[in-house]
Amino acid sequence: MPTLLELLKDGRFHSGQALGEALGVSRSAIWKQLQLLEAELGLVIHKVRGRGYQLASPIMLLSAKEILGYSSDLGWDIRIHDSIDSTNAEALRFIERGGSAPALVVAERQTAGRGRRGRKWVSPFAENIYYSLVLRVEGGMRQLEGLSLVVGLAAMHTLRECGVPGAGLKWPNDVLVGQKKIAGILLELVGDPADVCHVVLGVGINVNMQRSEEVGQEWTSVRLQSGKVVDRNRLIARLNEVLAMYLARHRSEGFSVIQDEWEKNHLWQGCAVSLIAGVSKVDGVVLGIDRQGALRLSVDGAERVYSGGELSLRLRADS
Repeated sequence: MPTLLELLKDGRFHSGQALGEALGVSRSAIWKQLQLLEAELGLVIHKVRGRGYQLASPIMLLSAKEILGYSSDLGWDIRIHDSIDSTNAEALRFIERGGSAPALVVAERQTAGRGRRGRKWVSPFAENIYYSLVLRVEGGMRQLEGLSLVVGLAAMHTLRECGVPGAGLKWPNDVLVGQKKIAGILLELVGDPADVCHVVLGVGINVNMQRSEEVGQEWTSVRLQSGKVVDRNRLIARLNEVLAMYLARHRSEGFSVIQDEWEKNHLWQGCAVSLIAGVSKVDGVVLGIDRQGALRLSVDGAERVYSGGELSLRLRADS
C-alpha cells in the first residue's frame, strides 16, 4: 500500500494497467488496494473510465530522509507509521521494548489520537503532524519542571516561522491563534521521576486540515492561517531543531530562565479566567506562572498557585 500511495500522491490520473505494471501485480489487485486505501485511510479516490484513478487532492507523505535533509542531524531515531492508534501509545510501547532514546515517532494518521484529559485528537491521514519524542531523563524532578510549557514554546516559535505570526500560548499545554486551537501538547512519564525515567513529549499540530466535523472546539490550521499548503517534513525538521535548542537550555539552566519568555507569550496573561478541575471551579485573574510552571492566579485578592494534568483553563465572559 505505501508504494501505491507513492504512485498516486501527485493527484494525477494513473491507469490501472500502469499502476499494476509499476507494482508487478494485476489490475484486480490494484482495485483491492485502492478499496483498502479508501476504507482504512479515509482517502477519496476518483475512478474515471478511460482515465484511471486519481486522489481527490495531492498529498505529501512523511519521509525520514526528507526530514533529515531539511535539518542538522540530531541523532534521533525517526520512526514513521502510515496508520497507528496514537504516536504517544507507540512511544510508550517503544520504551517498554527497551528502545534507545532519543527517538521520534510520527504518523500519517492516528486511529485513537489522544489529547489531555482523555479527549480525542482528530487525526486525518497525511494532513497534520502527530509527533511523539521519547527522552531519557536523569537528574531528578528539576529536569521535568515546566517541561510541557517548554515544548509549547518551541511549537509556538516553529509555527510563527511557518506562517502563523499570531500563534501564542495558553496554559498549560495549548497553542492558539486568537481563541482557536492550532496545536496541543501531551506529556507522559514512565519510571521514577526522582531518579531515572523516560518522558514522551507528544505534539499535535493542525497543518493542512481545512475542515472537520469531529473537532469539538474552535480550531484552525497552518494552511487556514497562511493560505498555503505546508510541507510537513520541513515543519517537523524545524520543530526538531527548535525543540532540541529549548530542551538543551532547559536541561542546563532549568525552567526559571525560560519562565519570563513563556509569560510574555501567554495570550491570557492578566485575563479573568475560570480554572476547572472536574466539577470544581475557581475564578481568578492570571498573574503568570511560577518557577516550576504552575499557574499563578489572583483569587479574591490573594495569590494562589495551581498545577496538575487534569486542570483546564477557560476565559470568563467578563475578561
